[in-house]
Amino acid sequence: MSKLTTIARIVLGLIFVVFGLNGFFHFLPMPPMHGRPEQFFSGLYATGYFIPFLFGVQVVGGALLLTGAYVSLGVVILAPVVANIFLFHFFIDRSGLPLAIVVTLLELYLALFAKPYCTKIRALFC
Repeated sequence: MSKLTTIARIVLGLIFVVFGLNGFFHFLPMPPMHGRPEQFFSGLYATGYFIPFLFGVQVVGGALLLTGAYVSLGVVILAPVVANIFLFHFFIDRSGLPLAIVVTLLELYLALFAKPYCTKIRALFC
């Protein structure tokens, strides 16, 4: 992998691991939401399962990117999450749009340029 791909992989992996773990442990303060963002997240919380599932997917996908062992799988797992982050900030709450754009560009870069590579563990799948 090139240095730029490695940097993109680590940055995106850290973003998802940190924010995914924050969903479970609440170590980063979240500003109060009002209006449409509050309605959106209230609906997700009301399901009882979706928010923990979402944060779990973020942690798993981010960890796959950080380890570098299954980058392609991590990119695929995180693709629907990234799409929803971008669409949420584009249509509902524009305050987080700059970070959503950065995350989307990192995801697209990795999807296009992260070449799968073989390791001894993955030799069976290559």
